Amino acid sequence: MGAVLRPMEFADLDAVMVIEEASFPAPWRRETFAQELSSSRRAWLVAEWDGRVIGYGGIQVVEDEAHVMNLAVRADARSAGIGAALLAALVDAARDLGAKRVTLEVREGNEAAVRLYRGAGFTEEGRRRGYYSESGEDALIMWSGDLSHDSQQAAIDSLRARGEAALGAYSGPQSVARVASGGEEVVLGIETSCDETAAAVLRGGLEVVSSVVASQVDFHARFGGVVPEIASRKHTEAIVGVVSQALADAGVGFDDLDAIAVTYGPGLVGALVVGVAYAKGLSLATGVSLVGVNHLEGHLFANVLADPGIEPPLVALVVSGGHTSLVYVPEWGEYEVLGETLDDAAGEAFDKVAKVLGLGYPGGPAISRLAEEGDPGAVDFPRAMMRSGDYRFSLSGLKTAVVNYIRHEREAGREIDVPDVAASFQQAVIDVQIDKSVRAALEHGVSTFCIAGGVAANTALREGLRAALGSEGISLSVPPLALCTDNAAMIAAAGTFRLRRGDLLALDAEAVPNLALG
Repeated sequence: MGAVLRPMEFADLDAVMVIEEASFPAPWRRETFAQELSSSRRAWLVAEWDGRVIGYGGIQVVEDEAHVMNLAVRADARSAGIGAALLAALVDAARDLGAKRVTLEVREGNEAAVRLYRGAGFTEEGRRRGYYSESGEDALIMWSGDLSHDSQQAAIDSLRARGEAALGAYSGPQSVARVASGGEEVVLGIETSCDETAAAVLRGGLEVVSSVVASQVDFHARFGGVVPEIASRKHTEAIVGVVSQALADAGVGFDDLDAIAVTYGPGLVGALVVGVAYAKGLSLATGVSLVGVNHLEGHLFANVLADPGIEPPLVALVVSGGHTSLVYVPEWGEYEVLGETLDDAAGEAFDKVAKVLGLGYPGGPAISRLAEEGDPGAVDFPRAMMRSGDYRFSLSGLKTAVVNYIRHEREAGREIDVPDVAASFQQAVIDVQIDKSVRAALEHGVSTFCIAGGVAANTALREGLRAALGSEGISLSVPPLALCTDNAAMIAAAGTFRLRRGDLLALDAEAVPNLALG
């Protein structure tokens, strides 16, 4: 039995919101969808399979122009042609409502969506700089041709035929390529490796049913960095409420769970102990299986949540406040660390430089914002180990060079151009990371490269990698912002994979603060 398209109803909004929140860093609210369904000159559709909503989309028509308001497909139903079917049906609905042309905005980095729209006869006619505030990416403004013209009609007819064939052939959710297949396991993820207390519920390893994150950043900001003792205390205070909220949001209880997945390393030992102890207590009390997850593997699986079709072999750059590593992934579950930082991690270096510049904590977002206003070539900071011939990193010397530059300029009575310093420092960091990333990808002959971790949210790094890798024919996978920073959805995804392999954690297991990947 295939999938079908039908008008969206108010009863569909629960399922629509699950897809919406898993698909977009800044999702619409439920109230917005409800208002849309009550408004005139709108057409909202859902794709349904076996009684389950797997995609949706909507258009608004003003005079003779239609605007695609929203279009999304469940993660485990992407690349199956469902989006093509929805888009063709929305264009048909726009024509029925009197529209002559159709427009939409799409994130520049969403390559799959851009290809879909171009294949439907849409062309780029404008750009909104930094439109997506959560990532800083531009929005491409795309327009269809005149719907009455033969060339545009032919493009839509072709799209409709492809979509109808996809609907008829659809046979259910696709398992992640080359990851051990499973069913509809419900897994609770718990993450407490640093300063975020997080819990999430996943179904089938891909469907984010709920995700709750309690941040401690305000408590640590006054100290200019994470204070381990405070982090542990705040995790203890928050974890019961965060887990309870995640279960309530998902509408499940402990009897519905197939496993509890918890980060057991690497990270701050006190913070890890809180999560591991709580998860072991839940497992003992409920009889639910316990799975231990390496935090770094969790970051890698954030890419799987964002793109279920991603398939090893691949190379990944893991960059965060505590880690900077290049990793070769021949198969999921098999990891070869090609090189790591010898001293400061990328996020740590950003925080320390931001502190010297008086930008506060966390430093990464502040430096990234200021760098957009500065000249990355203003100050020639060193590119440590750029030509070392290996895949190791070192950022301590760069940090010292920035501090010395600032001190020298102040002693000379010159005013510091903070945006120029921020841009020059940031460029020095990413130049080395991009150079080594491209070399690693080429050396290992991969066609896919992933970036993961909190620093993966840095727009300059994303775009630099996309351009450098793209010139070599290598595709870049980048999770949305909400999946870059520490979260429990990625832990539950990696935990589902581990559960399917039978990798369970014993109740006498302890947190491992220096746990190695692989």
